[in-house]
Amino acid sequence: MSRKSLTERQADGLASFLEEVKRLPERRGGGPGRLIFALDATASREPTWDRAARVTGEMFLEAGRLGGLEVQLVFYRGFDECKASRWVTEPRTLVDLMTRVTCRAGQTQIRRVLRHALRETAKERVHALVFIGDCCEEDIDELGRLAGELGVRGVRGFMFQEGADPVAGRAFRDIARLTGGAHCRFDSAAPGQLRELLAAVAAYAAGGIAALESFAGRSGGNVRLIARQIR
Repeated sequence: MSRKSLTERQADGLASFLEEVKRLPERRGGGPGRLIFALDATASREPTWDRAARVTGEMFLEAGRLGGLEVQLVFYRGFDECKASRWVTEPRTLVDLMTRVTCRAGQTQIRRVLRHALRETAKERVHALVFIGDCCEEDIDELGRLAGELGVRGVRGFMFQEGADPVAGRAFRDIARLTGGAHCRFDSAAPGQLRELLAAVAAYAAGGIAALESFAGRSGGNVRLIARQIR
């Protein structure tokens, strides 16, 4: 099966999103916000990977100009492959990495993502974990235990679910609840939804709850749902 690279895809409707991101404030005090961005890169997500990666890449390119956000990319795919980038303030590094990622068949490794987030925040505070995926093939109780540890450490999990798989929905909701974060579904055929959700998390990571609520006040229903969940 052929895999088109990210650069072969066109971004839809980015102009309005970029205008929103330009208005995001920096986090007040304590240095820049730190955000782990994790993605499921298994085969089931191949049809929409490039679209999601393009939206994400553009978000981080623009968010980097705020000077208030550090980002680390994490993804898993194939057999026991889970990789993390270094922390960057220049998002072009992340965009370059994402253009080289192709999806490979394998099972989910969400527990490894959560464990990684715990290790990272033990070194230096992580303000938010974003995860994008469509399924969960792991023990939900174990995921809940790890999510609870993240919640105690103040790392909010924003779980964005592609599709409507009920098992994934339950697992993602539990992780979001236990971390004090939010769970939201999005339509893979509507990149604007994902773009808005990611902008909301950028607002939180860069400026805290006040910035998220300000963004929610001029955004769609999904963003307002996120703001209500983390209050």
